[in-house]
Amino acid sequence: MHDTEVLIVGAGIAGASLAAALASRRSVTLVEAEAQPGYHSTGRSAAFWHEGYGGPLVAPLTRASRPLLEAGGYLDPRGAIHLARPGEEIALVEGVAVRPLSRAELEERLPGLAPSWTHGALEEGLADIDVARLHADALATARRAGARVRTSAAFAAATRLAAGGWSVRLADGTAITAGLIVDAAGAWGDDVAANCGIAPLGLAPKRRTMVQLRLGRTGLRRLPLVVGADGSFYFKGEGDRTIWLSPHDEIDSAPCDAAPEELDVAIAIDRFQHVVDWPIEKVERRWAGLRTFTPDRVPAIGVDPAEPGFFWCVGQGGFGIQTAPAAAQLGAALILGDSDLPAGVEPGTYDPARFR
Repeated sequence: MHDTEVLIVGAGIAGASLAAALASRRSVTLVEAEAQPGYHSTGRSAAFWHEGYGGPLVAPLTRASRPLLEAGGYLDPRGAIHLARPGEEIALVEGVAVRPLSRAELEERLPGLAPSWTHGALEEGLADIDVARLHADALATARRAGARVRTSAAFAAATRLAAGGWSVRLADGTAITAGLIVDAAGAWGDDVAANCGIAPLGLAPKRRTMVQLRLGRTGLRRLPLVVGADGSFYFKGEGDRTIWLSPHDEIDSAPCDAAPEELDVAIAIDRFQHVVDWPIEKVERRWAGLRTFTPDRVPAIGVDPAEPGFFWCVGQGGFGIQTAPAAAQLGAALILGDSDLPAGVEPGTYDPARFR
C-alpha cells in the first residue's frame, strides 16, 4: 500500500488541472517547490486563447479545451489583428477563421499605424483567459476530491521499490511512497526525470519578456491582440491607457526564476514604436517567464516507454494555459486506462515514446 497512488510534481496549470481530473478516482498528492502554486510560467502568462498558437499539432488540444473554458466562464472575447508588410504572409493553422483587412480598415482600428504595415487579418475567435481563477479552481477541485497539495515541498529524488511503485524523497527529507510519478515540473521536467533515473526528453526552457506600457492615449482596454506576421511582437490592451507588449522572444535559459533583461525590454519598445506612433509615457511593469518546449515543440503527455511508472506532462511551451483542460483530460484517460479522450485529440501525437 502506497502513501499515494499518484504523485504529481509541479502545481502549475498542468499539474493542478491533472490533479483535478484524477483526484475523484485516485489518491493524489501534488508537490510544489515554491511557496505559491503557479509562481513561474502559470502566473506570468499573457493569458489568451489563440486557436492556432503552437501550430497544427497543438491546435487539437486548444480546440478541445475551448468548450470547457467557455462552460466555466473563463473566456472573455477580445479578437486579434494580424499585421503584415508587403510580401509577408500571415501564417495561420488550417481552419482558423479570419477575415482579410485592407490598409484602410487597419487604420480605422489602429490609428497611427506605420505605413509599412499594408495588410492584415482579423481573427475574432481570440479570447482572454482568466488564468488566476482557472488555476485556483483546479486546485480547489483537486482538494475537494481529496488531493493533498504540498507547497514549499521540492522534489529531490525517487527510487524504484522492489514490490512496485516509488520511494520518493523531498528536499526537506520527507519520504513518500507512490504508485506513479507524474512529471509536470515545466522547465525542471528533465531534472525531475534524471532524479528518478529516467532519461531526459531534451526539454528547452526559453525566456519570454513582457512589458506593461502606459501610453498617451485612452480607450485601450479592449484593444485586440495585435500580432506581427514576422513573429517579432505582440501587444494587447490592459487598462484604459496601458498595454501588455512582448517582443515574442525565446531566449535559451536554464530553469530559474526568470527576470527580464533591459536589452529585451528596449527591443520590445523599439519594435512597438515601428508599429504605431502612440506616445509612451512610462514603463509601468516588466517581467519574464519560461516557456519550455520539447525537441519538436509539441507537448509530451504519456508514460515513459522505458518506465511505465513514470508519466510525462511537459513541454507545454507558451500554450499551456489554453490547452490545460484537454491536456488534463487526455492525461487522466491515459493514467486511468479509460476511453474518455478529448474530442478530436489523437493520443499518439503527444506520446513521449517519439523521443526514444
